[in-house]
Amino acid sequence: MADKRFFTVAGPFTAEEIAGRTGATLAGSGNGKLALRDVAPLDAARPDQLSFLDNRKYIDLFRKTGAGACFVHPDLASEAPKGVALLVTPEPYRAYALAAQAFYPEPPPVPGIAPSAVVDATVELGEGCRIEANAVIGDHAKLGRRCLVGPNAVIGAGVVLGDDVRVGSCASISHSLIGNRVRIYPGARLGQDGFGFAPDRNGFVKVPQLGRVIVGDDVEIGANSTVDRGAGPDTVIGPGTMIDNLVQIGHNVQIGRQCVLVSQTGISGSTKLGDFVMIGGQGGLTGHLNIGSGAKIGAQAGVMRDVPAGETVIGAPAIPAREFFRQVAALQRLAKKRDD
Repeated sequence: MADKRFFTVAGPFTAEEIAGRTGATLAGSGNGKLALRDVAPLDAARPDQLSFLDNRKYIDLFRKTGAGACFVHPDLASEAPKGVALLVTPEPYRAYALAAQAFYPEPPPVPGIAPSAVVDATVELGEGCRIEANAVIGDHAKLGRRCLVGPNAVIGAGVVLGDDVRVGSCASISHSLIGNRVRIYPGARLGQDGFGFAPDRNGFVKVPQLGRVIVGDDVEIGANSTVDRGAGPDTVIGPGTMIDNLVQIGHNVQIGRQCVLVSQTGISGSTKLGDFVMIGGQGGLTGHLNIGSGAKIGAQAGVMRDVPAGETVIGAPAIPAREFFRQVAALQRLAKKRDD
């Protein structure tokens, strides 16, 4: 159960109501009219709580669960204990996420501007915005409706935020146009200078970074991640993309729709990602690459050449996964022969 000091639960909801909200089919021997008051893990859930099974690894916990209702894949529904109302769906985790959103809806910002905030007179604030303590918003910035700017955050001159954008504490945004429903977590940096310079025998000559950062709708940018603005072309993050904490995105990078970038990923300048690309933790991409839609890049992979659409690569330098594991197997055979 979530700590009430930090989270406020809504409801209760019946199992039938939850099925309607999530598209699941109600089955099993449980009571569809049962009032569910919270969500909980399989091993801790009580008869008035909702749980889920998404991984066969936890089948034993499912067989013993005390939950009143549970999301479950059709293939595993027969393993349920008696008395549990089953919410059958091919996507139990997704359904659970929707149900958890119902029990724990994100509260809207309480409109207002903290006395210590600094908001330029030329700023356009949409209806219902909240600007928290010590935040700074520069001249001619424009915020849509119901935006929340956290304490000590800085929104630079001319920046545009869409509706329902949330900017975490101590984040900074400059030279950026941000879509609707974007989440920018604490300490993130958007729009700073890209890493651009020309070599010279007397030192380096800084190249002015004259582009912007363009962020589509429904994007999340994790804590302490950085997104450099373009050098001339813009840096672009497509709608629905999820960016974890501590990710670096270089200037002119273009990221497609609904990509996933896990923590400590680094993407060098001018690399392009198609839609639905997934990059594991500490994945590193050199500049000026093309990563095809649906490609998967394994954790700690070092990508130095283009990756075709749908390809899975791993290793450093990154190669197709099947080839990588063949090489690993060959090395293991050689090592075994040497030991023998």
